[in-house]
Amino acid sequence: MFRKLIMLLLLLISINSYAQEDAWIYLTDKPNVSAALTNPISILTQKAIDRKQNHNIVIDARDVPVNETYITDLKTQTGITVLAKSKWFNAVYVRGLETDINALSALGYVATIDFANNSLDVAGRSEVIQDKTEVEDDNVVFTYGDTQNQVEMINVDNLHVADFTGEGITIAVMDSGFPNVNTMGAFQRLRDNGDLLDGYDFVNRDADVYASAASSHGTRVLSDMAGFVQDEFVGTAPDASYYLFLTEDAGSETPAEESYWVEAAERADSLGVDMINTSLGYRVFDNASHNYTPADMDGQTAFITKGASIAVEKGILVVVSAGNSGATTWQTVGAPADSPDVLSVGAVDANGNYVAFSSQGGTAQVGYQKPDVVARGGSAYVIDQNNSITQNNGTSFSGPILCGGIASLWQAIPNASPTEVMDYVRQSASQFNNPDDLLGYGIPDLDLARSIALSLDESLIEDFSFYPNPVQNELSFRIPSFTSEVELSIYNQLGKEVLKQILFENSKPIQVSRFSTGIYIMKLSTDTRSKTFKFIKQ
Repeated sequence: MFRKLIMLLLLLISINSYAQEDAWIYLTDKPNVSAALTNPISILTQKAIDRKQNHNIVIDARDVPVNETYITDLKTQTGITVLAKSKWFNAVYVRGLETDINALSALGYVATIDFANNSLDVAGRSEVIQDKTEVEDDNVVFTYGDTQNQVEMINVDNLHVADFTGEGITIAVMDSGFPNVNTMGAFQRLRDNGDLLDGYDFVNRDADVYASAASSHGTRVLSDMAGFVQDEFVGTAPDASYYLFLTEDAGSETPAEESYWVEAAERADSLGVDMINTSLGYRVFDNASHNYTPADMDGQTAFITKGASIAVEKGILVVVSAGNSGATTWQTVGAPADSPDVLSVGAVDANGNYVAFSSQGGTAQVGYQKPDVVARGGSAYVIDQNNSITQNNGTSFSGPILCGGIASLWQAIPNASPTEVMDYVRQSASQFNNPDDLLGYGIPDLDLARSIALSLDESLIEDFSFYPNPVQNELSFRIPSFTSEVELSIYNQLGKEVLKQILFENSKPIQVSRFSTGIYIMKLSTDTRSKTFKFIKQ
């Protein structure tokens, strides 16, 4: 009898555990939005503010944190566990019984409830599936050793020779675990240079991002960007700066991990990062009722995809591994690689040939190309948590190889916007004029991408004009539409700078009525070229 009672109790516990549901709770409002937007340093770092201003990104209500009073109250509700939060969506991710979650709708600050199991929603929504991280099995002169092929394939070695090694670019890496990064010899150069900035474990809510040993995937991913072993291994951006965020729960597969990722992206944005690299993907979950379908990979269904698109809108260049489902029935890219706004990276082998596991473009991506480009992911060289150089298969590694390369490229063309940088990368790729669903636009040539950007700068200088000359009150400009900005400086006859400002395509005329009569020198500068003009103030 006692044994039967135990069995019944275990059955009830099992049933109760399975009845647990996940949901996004969308909130009605945020506190003190006007005050926060008036004083943005209260919600963002200065680096984040500067990055947004440099790229003409508006600071808006989405940058204001979620109301912590609401979160505190949600934690007191019967049967509710709060797992994550998102300021961009003004939402909180919770777990509990379906009845307990539905009861939250009675709270005055709850706007809507969106279950991960879409069949539980009153109005219904698209299913959520996840394609988890899949790990298959001075002028700078580097000796690349094992990484020579994967570095030279995208021509980032020429950027390194020109002293563009990612310095000044900040990358947030979102992954499943970073054991030993804080002690390994392969990252000693990174630590010595002060470029290993900080980290956080969003799964375990732990400030020690190195504590979790459940997965070493992030360590290997980071090595392809930042690893350095003298004469044996060089990452593609050894002098960039890195934040490390653990967002993937290696022990399970649930939609909560999408929310951890978005929360990490929000923190990255507030810290002013320039790029996000993620080798995570989401398609299917432990609970099949949460799964996405290939048709959901349309760039606007998955929560993480929508979050990645907002990150790009906020001025961050997001590089995502396409996924390792090419040889499965799923076949197409996962989320967030399906976003039209991110740069999705597929995989080729050492000879530049498509590898069968690399996820492909599909019919769900209407009007845009996926993957965008490819890099080496077949038997790519990485450094594992034991500080050993080894080889792994997966777009998990083609993504960071290219991400680091783009960081080195961006250092060379710092005035380019994230969207412009992605366009230059696509234009430089091997099959830009004939893309397909296997390789996208092909293998990028990052040195060529730099040349494309610089040629546009040269055209800018040549096509620039101003009027009238002589001038009395207002000086107007014609600037080519393809440029983002140009620096204007005006000097009087004594060589003193009397005006300095940034011009854009639609910049208003500048007032020169207060200038004394005489001849002035106007200097127009991009990040690579400058040219001077004379004008007369009457």
